[in-house]
Amino acid sequence: MDLVLIEALKVDTVIGVYDWERTLTQTLVLDLELATDIRPAAAADDLTQTLDYAAISERIAKFGAQHGFELVETFAERLAETLRQEFAIPWLRLTLRKPGAVPAADAVGVRIERGAGH
Repeated sequence: MDLVLIEALKVDTVIGVYDWERTLTQTLVLDLELATDIRPAAAADDLTQTLDYAAISERIAKFGAQHGFELVETFAERLAETLRQEFAIPWLRLTLRKPGAVPAADAVGVRIERGAGH
């Protein structure tokens, strides 16, 4: 399997467990590795035969705008499930960072891998 990469994608969403966090939009930063076979697209020079990172990025932005989870874990899990289903992704690695959540750290977050085939 090959990997399509999306790195440092900024997504605005309502996220957090504290009451004050529920009243504002925060920016999450995502890195994704998406398994696919790029050979058919490369041979035909055809976007329809690979993962369209622009379409995936737009879907992630829409997902962030539509949901307001308390936990980054929930955001990551539900997003991974959505992407795998909607884009037929057999395996992905998603790193999600929440900048500024802990004053002494640049960011906190989670990294998950879902699926098989990588």
